[in-house]
This record gives sequence, C-alpha cells and structure tokens, in this order.
Amino acid sequence: MSTSSVKLAPSQLIQDLLSLANVQEALVYFQKHADGITQEHIRICSVPASPFGEQERAEYLRAKFVEIGLQDVRLDAEGNCVALWRGEALSPLMVVSAHLDTVFPSTTDFTVKKSDQRLLAPGISDDGCGLAALIAIAQVLIVKQLRTSGSILFVGTVGEEGEGNLRGVRHLFTGGEWANQIDSFLSFDGPGVDRITNRALGSRRYRVTMTGPGGHSWGDFGIPNPVHALGRAISALVSYPLPKSPRTTFNVGKITGGESVNSIPSEATIEVDLRSSEGIELQRLDAYFRRAVLQAAEQENSFRKPGDSQLRVALDLVGERPTGQTSPDSLLVELALEASRALGVDAQLEQSSTDSNLPISLGIPAITMGAGGNAGGSHTLAEWYDPQQRHVGLQRGLLTILGNVGLRLS
Repeated sequence: MSTSSVKLAPSQLIQDLLSLANVQEALVYFQKHADGITQEHIRICSVPASPFGEQERAEYLRAKFVEIGLQDVRLDAEGNCVALWRGEALSPLMVVSAHLDTVFPSTTDFTVKKSDQRLLAPGISDDGCGLAALIAIAQVLIVKQLRTSGSILFVGTVGEEGEGNLRGVRHLFTGGEWANQIDSFLSFDGPGVDRITNRALGSRRYRVTMTGPGGHSWGDFGIPNPVHALGRAISALVSYPLPKSPRTTFNVGKITGGESVNSIPSEATIEVDLRSSEGIELQRLDAYFRRAVLQAAEQENSFRKPGDSQLRVALDLVGERPTGQTSPDSLLVELALEASRALGVDAQLEQSSTDSNLPISLGIPAITMGAGGNAGGSHTLAEWYDPQQRHVGLQRGLLTILGNVGLRLS
C-alpha cells in the first residue's frame, strides 16, 4: 500500500505523510544536518559554472550523486547531470531539478566567503541553494530509506540563465533519453518559501546587428550610420503602447559598436529582451519590434548619397521562452500549497521565467519553488545567502515530492 494507492485530497495526503514516523525523522534530518548541508552548498558553489561552461560543476554533482547511492548517474548529451531514484515502479516519474549555471563569466572568482551567518559568492543563491537542496533531498531518501511508489529523476540542468535559453531542460523533455516518460516537474530555484511559480513568463530575446561602410564623421557624413539606425529602433520600441494588462515589458540591455567619437561606425549591435505574461501580447510586441528595426534601417538608408552602400541588418533570435500555466487545481500545485500551510507558510502562486517554462508549455504539470533561507544581490558580485530557516524549504520540497510520487507504507 502507498500514500497514493487511493485518491485522497492533497491536504489529506500531506497530513498522512506527517503522521508517519519515518517522514518526521526525515524532516528533522534537515535541521540536525544543517551545518553539513551548508558545507556541501559551499563546496558546490566553489566550482565554476559560467554560461556554457557548466561541465566541471556537473561532474562534481555526478560524483556526489554516485557517492550517496543514486542509480543511472550520468551526464547527458546536453551536459545535464541526471540521476535516478527508482521507486517500486518507474512511473509516475517526477523530475526534481536545479540549474547548474550562473550568469557570471569564467573570469569570476567563485570563492565562497562568510560574513556572520551569510554566505557570499556569485551564484550562491541562484542557484547554489537549489543544487544543495537536490543533494540534501536525495540523501535523506537514502538515509531514511523512504520507499516510493513512483520514481524521481534528479537533474542538474545546464543553460537556464540568459542565452542558455533553457537548453538543458529543453533537451531533457524533447531529445533526451527520458523524453516522453516524465509525468511532472519540480525545480528549486533561489531562496525563500513564500512563492510558488506555476505560471510561465514568456520572453523573446534578440541580437540586432547593423553593418555599413563606416567612415569619417565630417568627410563621410551622410553615409548610413548603424548607431543612428539602432537609435531609431530603440526610440520606436520605447514608444510602444504597452497595455495595462497583461503585464508586458521590454529592455535594451546591451549596446556595442563604433571605434571613436569622430568615426562613423561600420557596425553596431543591441541586445533586447521582450516579455509578457500572455503569449498573444508577446507576439504583438515581437512583431512591432521587428518592424521597427527594419523601418529604422530603411529610414537611415533613405538619406544615403548615390553610390553609398546600404546598411545590412541581422536580426537574430537568441532566446525564446514559452508561456503557459500549471493549473492551481492540479495535484502538484495543491500539494505544494498544502505542504506550505502544514509548515506555517502562506505561499502565493506567481509567474516567473524558470526551467518550468518548458514542461508547462508541453502540458506537463510543473512548478518552481524556493529552497528556503534568505538571500539578496542576485545576479551581482555581491550576492549572498543566509541558510537560517533553510530546513523549511527542504521540508516543504520533500513533502511535495512524496505526496506526488507516493510513499510506500508496507
């Protein structure tokens, strides 16, 4: 018999789990071994994991999964670290994940420092605390011999941040060996316990490059100028009539190009992030922006003298994250909310851009949760994490997972 052998309300599933001595022991484990979990957190965050350079950290996680006793541990074709906790049956199969990558370049010093209770390091909260949660939860399953009905696939994903474009989780669900076998997905991303992400925030990211002949600012004035054209495109984007609802945003995050103040550039580039909470509005904004870029180039080219070269435009889509929602009435969401309440947490459902975007877009129940503790300075060199109350996030995660895959009672 298991906690999932009959259909129970999510609140009853959580209460039944809390009544079991071995589950209570597992929950207490996170408190008793808090220092050890923090030390593991420090070790994994000390291993560099820059964009498209996650292999060393993935290898570390692979070795750790082998050490604690998980099965079928490997790095897949995309670089994800994958390990199986096999239940009585392979199905239902739940992915429990955290992302390996940080936003910081390979030249970054990832050494973890301490200041009172705080841990200081780039990526220490996003997503170092999520990776520490993966290890802690896998370890407690083994140490406390919690036998599950379904199985759990622990995954450290690559490419969650920035131009990674969800390449790790995309491969997991569309091209990897476990594709078409996964029934649900939970990712730990960042700290806290107050929010549960069940709605996927869509985005499209572009790199726009304009190239021309270049020249002298005085002698060649009048030839098409890439910076001037991109300035027009930016001005048009800023003038976009944003709706009051759904929430929609845009950002020009990077501009490069030019050689000197008195030279007409031969090339200039901007990188642009477009987001909306609704897919249809994102499509509208996307179409508007692409038109604005082409019209800006046409306008700049219209001023050129006979015989002058035209600007050339390269409009490259470098990132695309789908929208969607896991229903608040789904078992996975209700379990996460009930587990939160049982631990005295009033968690709110929210929308964000995480690894969950991909499975949500495929119709697979998926959520992203904080791994407990507190943090600040995310995506900066001053990033910090405070592990106090980390155990609440780990306890909530374990209860949600066990409720979803079922715990064997006999």
